[in-house]
Amino acid sequence: MSEALAFFATCDLNDAYPEKVTFVQLPFRDFARKRRFSGRIRTAVMVDDTKLVQEALFSQPGNGAIIVLDGGGSNRTALLGDRMAERLIQNDWAGIIVNGAVRDSHRLADLEIGVKALGTSPVRSGKTGKGAIDVPVAFGGAFFEPGKCLYCDEDGVLISDEPLQL
Repeated sequence: MSEALAFFATCDLNDAYPEKVTFVQLPFRDFARKRRFSGRIRTAVMVDDTKLVQEALFSQPGNGAIIVLDGGGSNRTALLGDRMAERLIQNDWAGIIVNGAVRDSHRLADLEIGVKALGTSPVRSGKTGKGAIDVPVAFGGAFFEPGKCLYCDEDGVLISDEPLQL
């Protein structure tokens, strides 16, 4: 999917398909080099803990998908750092959306992957393994389901049920 719309703009997608897209209403910041990325959704939900997502998703082939990591909007701990982002690149993930915080922001800025998050925290996350993988999650006025399509750029994040064409 990511090759099909390499030059999309979320503004154009929203204008062309206002009934088919949902805008994620959160003030995400871009933290890595890739600002425009798209792919199928994989989800993870956890607060202040990353063991489960590291074991279940980060080590698997991503096949151009995007991880939507719901950390409940917490900035108590970071749910992604530079070493985890490097693993995502090695395993062919298009990017990650974090409803929470990241760390190592100065190092993330040099990595060729899409990373959107609410902010930063210098505190490392816990490693208890609590959470869930590939379950529907909701935040920012949007509902994320595994397998749906996600489009991200400098103007925002859009969700659609199916791949879109411009």
